Amino acid sequence: MNADIDEGMITLAGMGRLSAVSCLSLGPTFNANAARLAAQDADLGLHVNFTEPLGNAFDADLPSLSQLILRAYTRRLDTAWIDQHLARQFDAFEAAFGRAPDYVDGHQHVHQLPMIRERLLAMLKQRYGARMPWLRQTAPGMLSGIPLKESIKARIIGALGAAELGRRASREGLRTNRRLLGVYGFEGGKRRYADLLQNWLFNARDCDLLMCHPAKDCQDDSAMARQRRAEYDVLACPKLGDWLAANGVRISRLPLNAR
Repeated sequence: MNADIDEGMITLAGMGRLSAVSCLSLGPTFNANAARLAAQDADLGLHVNFTEPLGNAFDADLPSLSQLILRAYTRRLDTAWIDQHLARQFDAFEAAFGRAPDYVDGHQHVHQLPMIRERLLAMLKQRYGARMPWLRQTAPGMLSGIPLKESIKARIIGALGAAELGRRASREGLRTNRRLLGVYGFEGGKRRYADLLQNWLFNARDCDLLMCHPAKDCQDDSAMARQRRAEYDVLACPKLGDWLAANGVRISRLPLNAR
């Protein structure tokens, strides 16, 4: 999405604080930083995008998230349009890394929506056969200690397609993470993020995925950019090692036997 986000993810991956990095393969800084990312010990994922204008020639027809959800659930998306956008993004990822993605997820979780998930699974099967990437599952993990606002948001994200995506992935033999942690309103600064993170670590179970959105040295002063920097500062903090140990958690790539 931008160089500050790239720098945050690459730095944290190098510190062993991230085990997977999702890539907007048509983003403005993707090609410039792909080689640096490829050198890290982390799963490299394709972050499927159908809502975020990234300043390229293919963005003009992207709807808002609410429009996309409505069209997906009323089955008014054009399958050729879906296929074209998916193919461009997969082609760009493969051109940069010379291989398939380790996993696939979606910007704003669009990979789980009706019509998009069907076309995505068909494309994965066509391109990769028996060696398909794993998929991000969005069903919420344990919510002990998580405030009501964040708990509701986590459940809404899961309700938009987690169950059906999980069923289809199981039928196709695709791996997924167990559950999703890390959902919140992108606000509150470092202290609130640190409090939430300690709750997510307490709630974590084997093969859960803890989503994050860090950025380093943000150049703009928007609220979202400041919160991304807050996430980076917390994730880079030496105390995270103590929090992981206290909860019996370690950061690792998704095991080959995960389902």
